[in-house]
Formats: sequence, structure tokens, C-alpha cells
Amino acid sequence: MSADDGALIARLPDWSFAFVLVLARAASACMLIPGVGEAELPAMIRAGFALALAMLLVPVLAPAMPAPPADVWRGFAMVAGEVATGLFLGWLARLLMAALPLAGQIIADLTGQASVLQPDSVLGPQGAALGRLFGLAAPVLLLASGLYALPLEALAGSYRLVPPGSLLPAADATQTSVAAVEQCFALALQLAAPFLLAGIVWQVALAALARLAPQIPVFFLAAPAQLLGGLALLAALGASLLGVWQDRVASGLAALPGL
Repeated sequence: MSADDGALIARLPDWSFAFVLVLARAASACMLIPGVGEAELPAMIRAGFALALAMLLVPVLAPAMPAPPADVWRGFAMVAGEVATGLFLGWLARLLMAALPLAGQIIADLTGQASVLQPDSVLGPQGAALGRLFGLAAPVLLLASGLYALPLEALAGSYRLVPPGSLLPAADATQTSVAAVEQCFALALQLAAPFLLAGIVWQVALAALARLAPQIPVFFLAAPAQLLGGLALLAALGASLLGVWQDRVASGLAALPGL
């Protein structure tokens, strides 16, 4: 055995521990990162992607990697910290994606396409086909536009903010989480705003009609008109709605920690 082989064998524990740390953060992030962490994607593909990503990051991050701790429980704690960091980053990126299906659910409720009285066996009692459609459109737009690279860059850059083996700053993480949730719901309401306004006007008109002509079955006449009007409004504003969402997601992903 040569001296180089001996030196390589001596460094194997350090490299193995570094790989475990990087894989813990990369794999946990890939569970939620948009475009990669989709439930429709086979688990083997996601696992292979996380493994390949970790193999690419280890040589770059090797100088910043901590030495394997003598205490086994300390090592488990460091791995758990990496998992928490990866899940936090993936969750932040996933929140921006969730705004589109959430807006679809709101639109479906306003236009009569979803009802608690008619549960869906696949989507659940509160599910809506429109929300599911928007949920499928979100990763397609993300992958087609190339925005999927931003969360991956944020993952690689997160090692500057949270060194390997360190814990997330609790105060900063809480503040970022609150702001991200607020941004998600605000974007969903902004996307559904035209339908919300039309729904308010429609309900006021129906109330006036019921007062003026109580003998008319307003509900049975209004339900088909509400559904057709909602579909017509969606057809007119669908492309603009997706474009606004894509622009907001691009700016939101560009502001992820680590970029």
C-alpha cells in the first residue's frame, strides 16, 4: 500500500461524515423543493436526484465540513440539524408554489365548482378539480421557465448562512416563516381577486332579485349561470393569472435565503 492510499483511507471517516451531513440537508430539501419534491414523481427518482446533488456538493463544501465528533449523539444531533435546515428551505420554496392551487380552490368555491355536499373521493371533501389542475400546472410552469434552478442555488448557498452541523437561528427562521406564509396567502387572494369581486356583485344581485321577485326560484336559476360565468371569467383571465403567479414566484424564489 502506497502512502497516498494510506492517506486516502485515513480520510475516509471525514469524507463519510461530510457526505452524510450534505445528504441529510439535500435529501430533506428535495422532499419539498418545487419541481423535484412533487408527490407524482417516483420516490426512487427523487432519492437519486438527492444523492447526485450531495455528491456534487461534497467536494466543494469539504473544506468547511466539521470533523466527525467523538460523541455519537452529537453526530446524530448534527445530522438532525441538517435535516431541519433542508426541510425549512424546501418548505419556503413550496409555500410560493402553494399559492396557485390555493387560488384555484378559492376560485372553485366562488364559482360553484366545489361543494362540501359533493365530496370527491380523490381530492377529499373540500377538494376541487380546479385547485388540482392549478396544482399540476405550477410545477409544469416552474420546470418550463427554468425557475427550478433557484431553489437548488439557494440550497447550495445556504451553507454560507448555516454552516454544516449548525442549527438554524430560531428568531430569523420564525420571522422568515411568518413572512412567507403571509406572502403565500396574499398572493392567493390577489390571484382570486377578480373572482371574489365578481362573486360579491353576483350575490348582491341575487339578493336584490330575491327581494323584488320572491316567487322566482333564484337558487336553481343562479347555480348554472354562476358556473358558466365563472368558467367564462376563468377562460378570459386564466393566462394573465398564470403569468402574474409566475412573475411573483420568480421574485419570491430569487429572495430565498442563500441567494
